[in-house]
Amino acid sequence: MKLKYLGHNTHLIDIDDITLLVDPFFPEGLPELPRKIDYILVTHAHQDHILNVEDLLKLYNCKVISNYEVTTFFVDKGYEGIPMNHGGEININSVMIKAVNAVHSSSFPDGSYGGNPVGFVISNSEKCIYLAGDTALTLDMKLIPLMCQQLDLAILPIGNVFTMGYKDACLAAEFVQCKRVMGCHYDTFPPIKIDKNAAIDYFAEKGNELLLLDIDESITV
Repeated sequence: MKLKYLGHNTHLIDIDDITLLVDPFFPEGLPELPRKIDYILVTHAHQDHILNVEDLLKLYNCKVISNYEVTTFFVDKGYEGIPMNHGGEININSVMIKAVNAVHSSSFPDGSYGGNPVGFVISNSEKCIYLAGDTALTLDMKLIPLMCQQLDLAILPIGNVFTMGYKDACLAAEFVQCKRVMGCHYDTFPPIKIDKNAAIDYFAEKGNELLLLDIDESITV
């Protein structure tokens, strides 16, 4: 499984022969992207997570995967989608995608209801990652390790104010039993600017690893 960080909560995930794009938010215009995107995963309806969804659905003729309300919003515009809700899972060839709880809000830019926000557990026969989406720290995270034999990476928001901050994210790492964490949802706007060195050091003091990737940087899970 290969993962590329594209900023904020936007991630490109290559797993087996499937390419997933998560929460596309490119306020300065679309960057260079791969020739193929199969599915767009959307955690919730806020603008900083859906800004470029429609452009990419049109460009790639792909499908959106999200909660019922977000998926229906795009299906009603003529695009294809797979709706989910908390606890549900879908299998795409060898890849399992499960929708899990996220404690946040969700509304479209016009203020209309965007359904309940979700996170995703994404796995195949060898690897499993948890993509939390925008969320507060919640005891529900203790259920995540029960969903796969070994969690290889947790992608957690760390920017504070609108989601949990890095201290809560470090505790979340303990809840999900994954010492390797990739931070997201930080530094994009002034309210969520963080001290990156302090965050990395805090994780290290607790025996965890915090990865803060540069935009367009990739890792292999």
